Amino acid sequence: MNRRDFFMSPLAAAVATSLTGSRALAAVAPVTGDVAAVTGGGAKVTLAKSAVQELRDSLRGALLLPGQPGYDEARRVLNASIDKHPALVVQPTGPADIRTAVTFAREHGLLLAVKCGGHSYAGKSTCEGGMQIDLSRFRGVRVDPMARVAYVAGGSLLGELDHEAMSLGLVTTAGTVSHTGVGGLTLGAGFGRLARRYGLALDNLRGVDIVTADGRLLHASAEENPDLFWGVRGGGGNFGVVTTFEFRLHPMQRQVIGGDLVFPIARARELLDFYSDFSLSAPDDLYCDAVMRAPPGGKDGVFLFGVCYSGPAADADRVLAPLHKLGKPLAGALGPVDYVQLQRSHDRTDPRNEGEYLKSGFINDFPPGLVAQLFDGFRPDPQRATTVFFQHSGGAIGRVAPDATAFPHRRSRLNMFAVVTWGLEGDGAPHVKYVKDYWAKLQPYTDGYYTNEVAYEAQRLVDENYQGNIGRLTALKNRYDPTNLFSLNANVKPTA
Repeated sequence: MNRRDFFMSPLAAAVATSLTGSRALAAVAPVTGDVAAVTGGGAKVTLAKSAVQELRDSLRGALLLPGQPGYDEARRVLNASIDKHPALVVQPTGPADIRTAVTFAREHGLLLAVKCGGHSYAGKSTCEGGMQIDLSRFRGVRVDPMARVAYVAGGSLLGELDHEAMSLGLVTTAGTVSHTGVGGLTLGAGFGRLARRYGLALDNLRGVDIVTADGRLLHASAEENPDLFWGVRGGGGNFGVVTTFEFRLHPMQRQVIGGDLVFPIARARELLDFYSDFSLSAPDDLYCDAVMRAPPGGKDGVFLFGVCYSGPAADADRVLAPLHKLGKPLAGALGPVDYVQLQRSHDRTDPRNEGEYLKSGFINDFPPGLVAQLFDGFRPDPQRATTVFFQHSGGAIGRVAPDATAFPHRRSRLNMFAVVTWGLEGDGAPHVKYVKDYWAKLQPYTDGYYTNEVAYEAQRLVDENYQGNIGRLTALKNRYDPTNLFSLNANVKPTA
């Protein structure tokens, strides 16, 4: 399917038929006065009533202002400790609305946030006093089974992609939580249960349609605007708003072997020693995460393995035998499971309805010193849940050159996280301090971090994290976003 045929396709029709609600929202009462806002540089500005009304009239989707129905739902993100209030929220129904919103934000110099699934731990998909582009009303997936390609609207969630593709016996790497946004996940890298077998989500991109800072709608692929295509695969939201993703799909059986094995936290050191060897020697079609968690108070902590084996059924017993030899778990089991069901199985463990803070880093091996530091610094607390977990990488991810895409962290074998969660009625400051202090002992074992998951650091650290790709990324930023309109991300600073 040619991208220029997309808007004549069933996907476009499906998206259009879901927009009745957004058109109703767009028809709310007229703008009643000027709107106070802030620029990308933090300066206060006043948007004239006439300009805001003109923006509203030019949209097919909704323009929401504070106090209007739908505004609070749109501005919120999953990390409930982030509570920001955009001056205006645009809910596009398609690329035309996105172009209009981006142009308005650029002409007025507004701080601009783009929200897909709202999973950013740092809350970069909302903002205080700027414009938020909320893509929740621009969703839909069309699969071409003959070409093995999925065409995905920019605001879609991973569960929609899994559902449509797997119904035709096809898959691509799509995270581990079904309500994650396709856009944020893919542009930053896109780990998932199939990444070791098929590569990152961004490795499976064939092309994107993207609205750049000047309001143009461009196609980027290996054949058209290849420099931009290189940059969006790992450069996050630095270069614009993607309106369509084209994913390469792979044939795969619907039934995999998966599930969780839950053990008492008293066995954590033994199990972590086991995991350090098991994870690094696993075949590509085995994905195995490890999680050590202490709830508030520290009682009834657990250590669990989250498993997905998607290889030949005849090899399953041999591949999974080391896990079975660990003994009877407290809970859980491994067995045949529908892949789409497995992809949804952890949705309830990621509610983000409490305050959270996270640190993350890639590790290329698992030295004994790291295990010691993990246990020496792991401190349960009466007021917080404390978690350390490892996401399995390696495999096909590491068989791509570091400069083939903007994402450079191809040596990573695991992605290590330390997270605290607390009730919003409490003070989060001591919990954040704990994680920062704990992480200071772990960071020497890391080699960069996953930009999708952490609160962004000082600019020097952001630049270093892009490693040898930062020079090329900066050149692209100078070309496509010289005023840094798209700054709420792991930001590449323009030098133009």
